[in-house]
Amino acid sequence: MQQPCYHCGTPNPNTQYQAVVLNELRYFCCPGCQAVAEAIVSNGLENYYSFRSEMAEKVADNNSEIFQSLQLFDDDNITEEFVHHSGDSKEVQLSIAGINCAACGWLLEKQLSKLEGINKVGANVTSKRLIIQWDEKQLKLSQILRKIQQIGYIAKPFQEEQHEALHQQENKTLLKRLGLSGLMTMQVMMLNLGVFFDVFGQIDAATKQYFNWISLILSTPVAFYSAMGFYLSAWRALKARTVNMDVPISFALISIYVSGLYATSTANGQTYFESLCMFVFLLLISRFLEQNARFKAAQISANLLSHMPTTATLVCDEGHKTVLAKQLKIGQRVLVKVGDVVPIDGLVLEGMGQVNESMLTGEFQLISKRADDPVYAGTINQVGTMVIVVQNELKDSVASQINQLQNRALLAKPKVANFADRTAHHFVLFVLIIAALTYVAWLFIQPENAFWVMISVLIATCPCALGLATPVSLTCTVGYLNKRGVLIKRADVLEQLTTVDWVGLDKTGTLTEGQFVIKKLVNYSELTDDRILSLAASLEQFSSHPIAAVFKQYSNILKVEQAQEHIAKGISGIINDVNYSIGSARLLPNPSDPSLAQFNVFLLQEQQLLAAFILSDAIRPESAAVVSQLAPLHISLLSGDNSQTVELVANELNIDDWHAQLDPQQKLDFIKQAQALGHQVLMIGDGINDAPVLAQADVSITLGIGTDLAKSSSDIILLENSLQKIPLIIRQAIRTQRNIKQNIAWATAYNLLVLPLAISGSLSPLIAVIGMSVSSLIVVANATRLLK
Repeated sequence: MQQPCYHCGTPNPNTQYQAVVLNELRYFCCPGCQAVAEAIVSNGLENYYSFRSEMAEKVADNNSEIFQSLQLFDDDNITEEFVHHSGDSKEVQLSIAGINCAACGWLLEKQLSKLEGINKVGANVTSKRLIIQWDEKQLKLSQILRKIQQIGYIAKPFQEEQHEALHQQENKTLLKRLGLSGLMTMQVMMLNLGVFFDVFGQIDAATKQYFNWISLILSTPVAFYSAMGFYLSAWRALKARTVNMDVPISFALISIYVSGLYATSTANGQTYFESLCMFVFLLLISRFLEQNARFKAAQISANLLSHMPTTATLVCDEGHKTVLAKQLKIGQRVLVKVGDVVPIDGLVLEGMGQVNESMLTGEFQLISKRADDPVYAGTINQVGTMVIVVQNELKDSVASQINQLQNRALLAKPKVANFADRTAHHFVLFVLIIAALTYVAWLFIQPENAFWVMISVLIATCPCALGLATPVSLTCTVGYLNKRGVLIKRADVLEQLTTVDWVGLDKTGTLTEGQFVIKKLVNYSELTDDRILSLAASLEQFSSHPIAAVFKQYSNILKVEQAQEHIAKGISGIINDVNYSIGSARLLPNPSDPSLAQFNVFLLQEQQLLAAFILSDAIRPESAAVVSQLAPLHISLLSGDNSQTVELVANELNIDDWHAQLDPQQKLDFIKQAQALGHQVLMIGDGINDAPVLAQADVSITLGIGTDLAKSSSDIILLENSLQKIPLIIRQAIRTQRNIKQNIAWATAYNLLVLPLAISGSLSPLIAVIGMSVSSLIVVANATRLLK
């Protein structure tokens, strides 16, 4: 039976072109459609075929290769899962194969920044990812991918499973190259030890030459297979008219091999095949250990999406059915049983549960969930059964937002990171120049040693450790904090935190819990207190003011007629033919009565005062300890609340500098004034009404995992909605800064120490290889201490 083309739907009289899509063999009308389908499958995007609403256009045969590699990614149906909107621009996260060091990341950032339409580009060398923001009106994703391909790297949309597979594949390739170089190094070293120490007695020239030929044969796969990664990296840099750390390495390797080949073939001169093999072997060991250490650190903060479920139990009219979690739409109902992972962000509709939200907050205490309580995708329901109503699609879930913010963290590099990157880049040029001058100088001193002294300079002073000094430390710290429920949105904030000397604190929702309670009730009538509370609760049910929630716990609700809300005053209504009102002091016949100044809510019958309430916000249990730990810094309490309430909180927390009844503009003026006086400002707020001051501060911290997470103006988000991690963040920032300085100091000192030794000819190529590798490993080992 003739089947239409699976891709474009046109009549398909043959079965010549076929591919497996969605675990079934599909048939296509031409090589073009077949190529596009294979490209979709190979890039992990085959769900396109599950969700498409119409057939694709037929692909022109002569353009199949272009469609396969690039134009495929301009189809919104295909890119919907991994391309995100960020304001007026789009953002994509790419996995980059072949990225080895900070210089590789620098190269990608510099070259892509030249494209018109690129807003931001950040390379995270540690996790081998690239995050790009661009204006789609000026630039297509296919053009970005084409540029990356021209530089010499392979980019694919980041997907957790594929990224893990990419890491395993690169690890496998690296192990093969490492194993081969190690095996050959042992053989070549054994042969050359015999020559060096003459352990076989008097070795004649013919035997030495025979050993040289064997060493050449054994070294060739090391030089051309094991070391291929260094050559490719160097070629990408040179093709982009720049240099990276692999340029001097590649030059040294090729020079050693070519000189050895010449010396062996002409039977004239010295060979250093053992140095070449040892150089490659130690370099690959270093790269392998670095890669695994950095990958482990990155996984701590980058695997939020690995907690995300793939399926969900949909509640429908016919009963329950299993569907893909990413197919769920807003408004649908989902059943979450005991032990299930919550598949989507939503609100509890029916039932109760106790949920483990540690993957978001870092805290393992179970959170009780009842009707109308929010639940988040990736958390685990450990007690009870719930039916939830979907509030966000999976790609817009809190976990997805956190993942996006976490991956943007390294877009903004601290000054010290930029300094290290620039220094490493310039140092490579410096090394190449010094090596050339050394070679020329030794031609006049000992011409026969000039070449090998130059090689020692190139090897010993390669600034690999300097390039690793900052990114490894930053990645370890971001991972450490993320594991403890702290989300860092900008890596450079860790540097700025160490210079903060002025702290601004919001009150409501920050130092306090944002939940009002009745602290005092004064009854001026003959009614009982229960009757007073019943009247108040009956009226407040019609109020939209947050304070109204205080009275919801009182269940004796009376029938209210003609309820009406009065802006900035309160609520009025008729109960049993009597007019009652509740609200602010503006309802009172004499609002300025000093005897009532301490109260903030009043209940009246007609114009007669029945009762007055003091409602205040409960102070967070951890606020006092946090303020005490921040005490060495200047602390200002900035609040929009009335003076009496703010003073009460300030006195309880021992804050001397407090300001009340501030609107957002006045808060902003306080921050600007402090900055004008030279202070580095840290602002801590709830992220809702404090957006202007959070954006203005040098560093800003907000609490919670609200739905506007992606739009938050803050630099740091405390996912567990608690202040107790703030001192930890500051301490870790100081540790990180100290760690980075240690790494840079060590890398710089090593290069300055080894350079004169290499120039003077005191280092053989073999010793230079060992020193350079050990230097890089010391930097990585020092950085990983930040994970503890």
